[in-house]
Amino acid sequence: MRTRFQQGLDDLKGKLLAMGGLAEHSVDLAVRSYQGRVPELCQKVFENEVLINMTEREIDHLALDLLAMQQPMAIDLRFILAVIKSNADLERVGDQAVNIAQRVMDLIAFPAAELAADIPEMASISAQMIRQALEAFVSGNAELAQEVLERDDVVDRMNQEIFVAMDKTIHESPEVARQALDTIMIARNFERIADHATNIAEDVIFWVRGADVRHGSGLTPVQK
Repeated sequence: MRTRFQQGLDDLKGKLLAMGGLAEHSVDLAVRSYQGRVPELCQKVFENEVLINMTEREIDHLALDLLAMQQPMAIDLRFILAVIKSNADLERVGDQAVNIAQRVMDLIAFPAAELAADIPEMASISAQMIRQALEAFVSGNAELAQEVLERDDVVDRMNQEIFVAMDKTIHESPEVARQALDTIMIARNFERIADHATNIAEDVIFWVRGADVRHGSGLTPVQK
């Protein structure tokens, strides 16, 4: 029974990594659709969302089956709980990619505008955070997960800077107000992707160290 349970844990990790790959792919498609104003890439984001939703359900079912098969304690229980929570965050990363693709479709309908918003850099950092959080999950590396948490403030600051710049643009150049509003929404979506990466990193720390670091609470070990 223990061998079957361990195999189930390995399968669960593999499924989560596949889910992470799908979410990363959607983010990459969304970034490239924005950079190149390519509607076909937006459509691929929408199509990928179907696979993400299906995989989310498969992971949840597998995790619940493992909980029912054997009442896991300590680190195994924390691992399963971390997978369930990270699975939900990855599904929401897919949702954010869809939101970005929808905004890009709207942008394409208007003339291109030169805006003071470094969306590509913000997108790159957010995507790196997702990748790094997943790497931390694969390796059970709490130190790597901690690095993800420290990068979240950078993305938050960029989001605020873009909002201020676009607000100024809307007032000074109303002819590109629609493009500026779409840019604000796209920046907000990338900020939310970074938030989900942060959530996953927090779950890795909880799994490995038994510590709840949400909301900047510091390392508070739970009973092992």
